[in-house]
Parts: sequence; structure tokens; C-alpha cells
Amino acid sequence: MSGTITPVTMPKFGLAMTEGKLAGWSVRPGGTVKAGQEIADIETSKITNGYESPAEGILRRQVAAEGDMLPVGALIGILADESVPDAEIDAFIAKFNEEFSSGEDSAAGEAEPQRKVVEVGNLKISVQESGSDHGGIPVLLIHGFGGDLTNWMLNQPALAEKHRVIAFDLPGHGESTKEVGDGSPVTFAETIGKLMSGLEVDRAHVIGHSLGGAIALELAKAKGDAVASLTLIAPAGLGTDINMAFIDGYIEADRRKTLEPVVQYLVHDKSLVTRAMVENIIRFKRLDGVVKGLKTIAETCFHDGKQVFPLRPVLEAYKGPVQVLWGEDDEILSVSGADGLPASVTVTRYPATGHMPQLEKSSEVNKAVAAFIG
Repeated sequence: MSGTITPVTMPKFGLAMTEGKLAGWSVRPGGTVKAGQEIADIETSKITNGYESPAEGILRRQVAAEGDMLPVGALIGILADESVPDAEIDAFIAKFNEEFSSGEDSAAGEAEPQRKVVEVGNLKISVQESGSDHGGIPVLLIHGFGGDLTNWMLNQPALAEKHRVIAFDLPGHGESTKEVGDGSPVTFAETIGKLMSGLEVDRAHVIGHSLGGAIALELAKAKGDAVASLTLIAPAGLGTDINMAFIDGYIEADRRKTLEPVVQYLVHDKSLVTRAMVENIIRFKRLDGVVKGLKTIAETCFHDGKQVFPLRPVLEAYKGPVQVLWGEDDEILSVSGADGLPASVTVTRYPATGHMPQLEKSSEVNKAVAAFIG
């Protein structure tokens, strides 16, 4: 190659951003730019932001046109110096676009994920399925404390390219019934077992995040034959520490000014926490039964400021494959929880990543899960 080619891709301005519109270019092709200089305006459903150049160079190509709506990570431009031939740039663009997976062409034009309500006893569980045309063992996604099924929005489409994928709102969360029982991982696991039966799922690859990781472990403990594999992302249950400033703040804060710094504990890159995201959480917490349910879960699971459900022994007894994925800069559950696990457990630590690697490092996590479950 004659010189360096730097791709300019659709940025991610918030945890909820999956696509953006190129509202306009600020630099013409052939213009020289400095690193950090605004070169384009990107419009999302909430805001329009200036996009700063990732490097110094000449804007050799505007791959995307003004008005194009593109997924996060899609190629929109090329930076390269004058010594790079046009043919090399053409080849680079072709290769990038060939390798880039946005999920738009998955499963041969498969329909959009379907949201439905499944009755589990006296509970109504909000479920979102995708990849339902695929055979084989499905994938079950369990979110954590205060989350909902949208915590998997950057993972479910990618996994659904080859698998049936089931995400759902735990009781007390999202659009599900707000009754949480005693709020324990055991109780949640029992509910999930019944949900699997209702969905005619005999066996699943189970992926759990945070408290959802503890619930996944309890599910494996109670119904080991129904769990084909475990992927635990920053899981609870492997240590005793817990950032109660996050737990208590998430429950008690009722204004954007007080809730925003609490939500920022979730990620290493604080800019990912947007105003719209925080305001959506505030609106959710105003629903009847939400705060009461969160308090019950917190009192049961994090009594006296510690995790009270030691689940490391489950990893010794469980016979299926297990992997643990954790952000090295997790501010809620220390990554030290991944230390000293059985040799059979595959552990991956992500640098410069907080408590939600499935969002901050979605591409890497998706590849790790896809390879792990085959």
C-alpha cells in the first residue's frame, strides 16, 4: 500500500443509537482536515451532532451522500494522503463494505423482530423474538437490574443471523408485569424456566448480564439440562462487592441532574449516556410498582451493601461450556470477580470498557458469542 487509509465510519453518539443520517458534509473531497476537526453533521432521532475527524489527512472520498441513513460503523468517508492511488482506495472500500455486517441482510430478508406478551402464571412477560426461522438451539438473553430487553439491541440482530434469539423483560422491568415476588435470582430463574416452557424451548444457550448473570447461574443450577451453554457478561454472583451508589441512586434519583451521574457508572465512555436515555428511565420509574419492585430486588440481592448469593459453586457443578466477558473498568461489579474461576471457564476482559461490554464493545462481544455457541 502506498500510504495510510483511514476509514471514516458512522459514529455512535449514545447507547441507544443504532443508526444515523448523514445530514451534511462540512469538508469537500480533496480538503485537508486535522484530527478533531468537524467534517460532517450526523442526525439521530433525538439530536444532530458534529462529527469530528478521527485522524489528520485528506478527505479523498465521500462514500455516503447527504441524507443517507446508515447503521453505526458503516463507512461514510475515506481519509488518505495524495500518494495513495485511487485504485487502492476503491479496493479498500469494496473490502470494507464486504466485511461490514449491519444485520440488515441477515437471514435472507427475515422479518423484523416480533414483540409479544407471554403469560407465565399470573405474570405477563414482554418478549421479543428474532431469527425464528432458524432451527437448532435458541439463544436466551437475560438483562440485569433496572434494564430491559433493549439492553441487547446491538446484539440480538447479529446473533439472529444464524439463531433464534429470545430477549425479554424480567418481571418488574420494561413492559412486563411489575410484580417481582421476593426479587431473588432463584425466583426469576423459576419464572424463566416457565417462560421457556411457554415458548416451547427445551434447551437454550443462555446469556446473562449483571444480575441476569446470577439468574442464568441459578437457571443452570436448577435446570442444567435445559442450558446448552452459559455466557456471563459482568455477572453478579461471582463476588461480594457491589456499587451501592449505583443501586441506591438508580432507585432514588428522580431528576435528570441526579440520575445522569448514576447511569454513567454503567459505561467507561460517559458520553454514551444521553439526555434522552436518562429521561426515558425517569419516565419508566414513574410507572406504578416500578420503584417498589426495584427496592425489593435490591434488599434481597444486595443486603447490607453486598451480593448475598454466592454462585461460584455452580460453575464447578455445571457440565456445559461457560465463558465470562467483563469490562476492565467496570464501576458496578469489579472485574476481579473473573479471577480464580475454574480452568474450564473461558474469560475475556475488555480494556477501556465499563459494566456493559455488550453495548460498548458490541462487535467484539457478538463475535465472541457467535464463536462460542457455534
